[in-house]
Amino acid sequence: MSAQQIPVVVLAGFLGSGKTTLLNHLLRTARGTRVGVMVNDFGSIEIDAMTVAGQVGSTVSLGNGCLCCAVDASELDTYLETLTRPSARLDVIVIEASGLAEPQELVRMLLASDNDRIVYGGLVEVVDAAEFDATRVRHPETDRHLGIADLVVVNKADRVPEDELRRVRETVAALADRAAVVTAAYGRVDPELLFDRAARTGDPDGARQLSFEDLYADAYEREHRDHPHAAYETVSFTAGDPLHPRRLMDFLDSRPEGLYRIKGFADFGAADPDHRYVTHAVGRFLRFYPEPWPPGEPRLSQLVLIGAGTDGQALLRALDGCRVTGAAETPEEHALWGVLRYVPEPREDGGAVPGADGAGSGYGEPAEADPPAPYETAAPYDEAAPHDETVPCDDTVPDDEPDDDDPYGDAYDGRYGPAHDAPYDGR
Repeated sequence: MSAQQIPVVVLAGFLGSGKTTLLNHLLRTARGTRVGVMVNDFGSIEIDAMTVAGQVGSTVSLGNGCLCCAVDASELDTYLETLTRPSARLDVIVIEASGLAEPQELVRMLLASDNDRIVYGGLVEVVDAAEFDATRVRHPETDRHLGIADLVVVNKADRVPEDELRRVRETVAALADRAAVVTAAYGRVDPELLFDRAARTGDPDGARQLSFEDLYADAYEREHRDHPHAAYETVSFTAGDPLHPRRLMDFLDSRPEGLYRIKGFADFGAADPDHRYVTHAVGRFLRFYPEPWPPGEPRLSQLVLIGAGTDGQALLRALDGCRVTGAAETPEEHALWGVLRYVPEPREDGGAVPGADGAGSGYGEPAEADPPAPYETAAPYDEAAPHDETVPCDDTVPDDEPDDDDPYGDAYDGRYGPAHDAPYDGR
């Protein structure tokens, strides 16, 4: 994945679920990670407690390097353009869905965006454990929202008895279509479940002076030390043998229950000896980004799998079965085509355009086609030059009636949808 691409996380949930508490928790515990936040108004963000470094129009700069924008849906693209400029130096963007648009509409807009500096970071749905049944009555669309979520946080777990919490969690898991489900109190979700922390240290050995942000975060942690964090698991896989592209796609296609994120690099060996494939999967969204092997870099596949309620040993066994261990297992000529369907197509201007045609709702085989042009450029995802001024977005939303088998309609790419129809030969 391009170093400039910023994951965009959509945070959704009905009034009272605790999503703004979760959002404030992420901001308070950022610890060097620069978070851009989009909200409907500033009232939900505890800005005063986090020190305002400056304000320009409807953008507030917080003392910890984070930015907060008050926007409406028609301004989404405009503010994404602003927040993804190199000068903002953001590591992740979180959009709070309340008051902006339906969660699936926001995801559709993100996936249809022409902004090649962003990558989809997941749809996180927050539910109130104590009011879950009543919420389903008041908002019948709750079940639909859960069905399209990539991660569900069952919040306020401390307010219900253990057996009731178990019942709510089981109901949510049944509605959430194999998505990861975690329980939390006071919105305390480890930021590393949602996104990678940024490491910013001036000392190569990692030593640095404590900042105001560190002291503030430490005080916040002490104040809430008795509130349980959402539990999740991390599994790391390393292989010195290449991975078989078709076997890896079979593993991804199986969608192990509770698996939320996959990140790392895949080596496909003889199928493409010149490139390693940066792997980015969130929920049902998948992208591969071929990049040349760095000089002297060991030829390894290294993947990190993050989720809740997963069977770590089963995941490792499944990935171990993807290894190519001998000449008899050498991938067939077109084995890589399944992977290449999920490679963003390079634009003529050097950017990368993920497809938004909604083709396919699973992996499957690519349509028969002649092998496409070789992968010629070493870095097709170069940073675009910043614009001098933003351009208001077109707020039209394609296809208001989504297809039955595609909850995000034509602008969505089938959840793990291909980046484009024709396979792209990454060599």
